[in-house]
Amino acid sequence: MRRMLLGAGLALSLVATGCAQATPTDRATPTESTRTGPASASASPPLASRQDPEQARRTLDSLRKVDDLPLYEMTYVGGYDPTVGTDARPDTGPFGCSLFAASGDPARPLFARNFDWDANPAMVLRTDPPEGYASVSLVDLSYLGVGPDPTGDRRLLDAPLLPFDGMNERGLAVGLAADDTATAKPVPGRPTVGSVRILRLVLDRAATVDEAVAMFGRHNLDFDGGPPLHYLLADAGGRSAVVEFVDGTMRVQRAQGRWQALTNVPVVDVPEQQRRRDHRYGVLAAALDAADGRVDPTAALRLLGQVRQGHTRWSVTYGLRDGEVRLVTVAGGGQERRYRLPIR
Repeated sequence: MRRMLLGAGLALSLVATGCAQATPTDRATPTESTRTGPASASASPPLASRQDPEQARRTLDSLRKVDDLPLYEMTYVGGYDPTVGTDARPDTGPFGCSLFAASGDPARPLFARNFDWDANPAMVLRTDPPEGYASVSLVDLSYLGVGPDPTGDRRLLDAPLLPFDGMNERGLAVGLAADDTATAKPVPGRPTVGSVRILRLVLDRAATVDEAVAMFGRHNLDFDGGPPLHYLLADAGGRSAVVEFVDGTMRVQRAQGRWQALTNVPVVDVPEQQRRRDHRYGVLAAALDAADGRVDPTAALRLLGQVRQGHTRWSVTYGLRDGEVRLVTVAGGGQERRYRLPIR
């Protein structure tokens, strides 16, 4: 029997802290089965769901609102097929995100990120698929076509398909950011998945950075509808890597020190001093250099605060060995929400 996340969902506590500012930009095309609007309780579930009616009911009943972003939490009960259904199709502007992985303290490698996009509702999602790893991820609910109050909306059953960042029970974390220079050319014989959907495949099926890179390498990514993206990966062993698509080809740059950062400028084969001309990258790099990559969650959230933008929706840290997640949203009233995912 697989382990569910700690407690009925994830252990949650609230801590007063400084709050980042926020606002990002995203939207989505619902799956074919949900384009006509919220479904009734008797309607067919979204295409991705492989739940029985009781599992679907328990999933929807677990939804609760926890702040005025609005931010929700939900525990997904049962299975889903991460390879089917439509993927995200944002209407406007690029993701302006900031991410870093820090491994200066080998006992406490950490992954952190700001998500910068439109003012949409979001959700902390807990999943434990029958044939995959348990994970915690953050979802922009606008991609599912739901409104600020999604209570009872069966389109939530497609939420596992759209993680924008997350960590699984093996201590592997992944996040994305826009890269306007990226182009991905399909390789014959490989299945094609959406540029956000690939994060779900990584969280469900990869335990290390090497396995995650291999997962990217087995798929073609669909950037149609934009924006083109690049990705940061990190694992419990202190390894990290950036995955980018340069001139249509997937390229990987692994960390060469005790930290690795990613904003919205290319990394692969770009000299470090050139990367640091980007303001947010430069701030992250200088701080991580000064700390020799030794950053605890409190310091990481403080550093994310230094690179927050007017449209930063959430700031989050993932402890890759202790499984601790710390989350601050723009509407959380300065509260830090803590979750724990048992790492094995």
